[in-house]
Amino acid sequence: MKRWIQSTADHCLYWLGRRSMQSRLVTAYIVIFFIPSIIVSNYLFNQIHQNYTADALKKSQFTIELESIQIQKQIEAMELAAQISISHQDLMNYLTLDREPETSELIDWNMGKFADFSLIQLSTPQIVHWRMFTNNPLIHEIWPTVFRESRIAAEPWYPEVNELDGGQLWVLQQTDRDIMKRYTAEPAENQPKISLFQEINSGGAHVGIIGVEMLLKDFSPRVYTGIADHESQMALLDAHGAMYMDRGQPVLGGSGIMQQKVRQLLREQRADGAFQTQFELEGARFLLISAPIERIGARLLYVVSLEGVLDDILRSKQQIMAANILLIVLLSIITFFLNSIILKNLRRLTEATKKMRKGDFHIDIPRIKGGGEIGELAHHFNKLIQKINELIAQGIRKQATTKEAELRTLHSQIDSHFLYNTLENIKMMAEIEGQRAISDALTSLGGMMRYNFKWSGEYVKLGDEIRHIENYLEVMNIRFDEPIALILDISDGDLELEVLKMSLQPLVENAVKHAWPGEAEGRREIRISAAALEEDRIQIAVMDNGCGIETGPLATLNAELAAVGVKEKLPGAFEPGFKPRGIGLRNVQERVKLFFGAAQGLEVFSEPGRYTRIVMTIPRMLLTGGMGERANTLDRR
Repeated sequence: MKRWIQSTADHCLYWLGRRSMQSRLVTAYIVIFFIPSIIVSNYLFNQIHQNYTADALKKSQFTIELESIQIQKQIEAMELAAQISISHQDLMNYLTLDREPETSELIDWNMGKFADFSLIQLSTPQIVHWRMFTNNPLIHEIWPTVFRESRIAAEPWYPEVNELDGGQLWVLQQTDRDIMKRYTAEPAENQPKISLFQEINSGGAHVGIIGVEMLLKDFSPRVYTGIADHESQMALLDAHGAMYMDRGQPVLGGSGIMQQKVRQLLREQRADGAFQTQFELEGARFLLISAPIERIGARLLYVVSLEGVLDDILRSKQQIMAANILLIVLLSIITFFLNSIILKNLRRLTEATKKMRKGDFHIDIPRIKGGGEIGELAHHFNKLIQKINELIAQGIRKQATTKEAELRTLHSQIDSHFLYNTLENIKMMAEIEGQRAISDALTSLGGMMRYNFKWSGEYVKLGDEIRHIENYLEVMNIRFDEPIALILDISDGDLELEVLKMSLQPLVENAVKHAWPGEAEGRREIRISAAALEEDRIQIAVMDNGCGIETGPLATLNAELAAVGVKEKLPGAFEPGFKPRGIGLRNVQERVKLFFGAAQGLEVFSEPGRYTRIVMTIPRMLLTGGMGERANTLDRR
């Protein structure tokens, strides 16, 4: 981070240093006035933002505490109803009958003893259902109080209730099914509810289940009645992650993305107690407050949108920022015109400097009135012009003297045609004397000299480069008892392709010098082949059957070639005390990459004791004209 700040500061200073003095002064004024005003404005609005957020948090915590108190009251009312039912001895007697009751007894139970339980719902009208479920086959159902357990045996919570051993289980459900019609049709109205189930046993034996149920809109009024500002919403989250809320409210009920975000935040917090956090969703900021309701194993959630007031704060902030910017622009314009008057003489001096940069040194320096730094600068500028004119005159005299010396040197040079003619005369003398080997060698040497001296361009035909290599090997074979055979594997069409001049001969020269060290015996071959590649490229390979290169030096050589950094030739380049001569692989690699692009170049393959193969990859470009018929193999032994 520190390095990034330093780099940014350096770039800004560099940019500012290239501006005019007038621009730099205006920039300084802007920095002095604008940046402090922005910092102060941001600080003030951040304080306002923090105060509003803290106030919203306090109000939300108070609201959720009130709702938690309301829920605790409803929990106590439902638990009280369950305890009253279990402690009623007549009810226990009915559930544990060991005979089938008579009709008169049923009427007495229904009209008398069970009628007392209606007082429970009268005292707590929010309780929508009070039911007893039994597995005693001898007793009869008495609607709407007593039912058989078979009616609830398919419910997912039924096995858990049977294992409670007199304990309680709280269950939140999305619908209030009609127990008398549950196997024929679902209710038409979606009415979430909360149920308290308690297992009843007598003497250690299961007797039945008591269920007390309340609609969630009565259990937690703020969850379903909503809050007047429409920018907040409450919800209940049960132990299984199901969320209960008013689906018609916009904050949570109308946004599946919001529900997923809230669940994600709850997973990340992993807090058993109450907590609050701020988050952002689709560019809007929200406040989430969560309070546990431990007795029912659920959480009360409260999501509050902070966008309303924050938008007003942001709007005020933008207005003040715009006013600051407008003021700075106005001050900058005034400053600009004042500086233009003050720096007028400096601009005149700058214009004179521009003329001098274009080569006009015979300029009249404008007369600067007054003293000060600008007047002193104009005086020294005038002296500088005089000195430059003197140095230019000296340079012209030196250049004329140098040209005269070069002309004298050119006149003293030997004409290259004189060398060609001399070689031709010696060749004729050798033929007259019957020295055919010497005559052929001189012919090859003359061809090499013509090829080297005649440098009309960087590109030649592949056939011309091959002819030069043939002449080179013809001359070099004079030195060897075992001459080197050149084998060509190139089609006539490929001989017309365009290559860089003197790009293959250095590769052959490396093979001649380093492939057969000492007095190595056996046939010596150099094979040159050309093969077409995809994307209009061609691969030209120069391969010898010499000693090869060891793995380590070969890897180093290829790495240096890839970096265009090879300084010596292969393979002798890796021998102690070797001194490179000629063009070399590095020069060839640099020329190929320079003229054909970085994707082209050389690569070396070798197997010690068997061969060395240098591959040059270049674009496939065809020159006009023809080369005629050529032999594919040349053996000059």
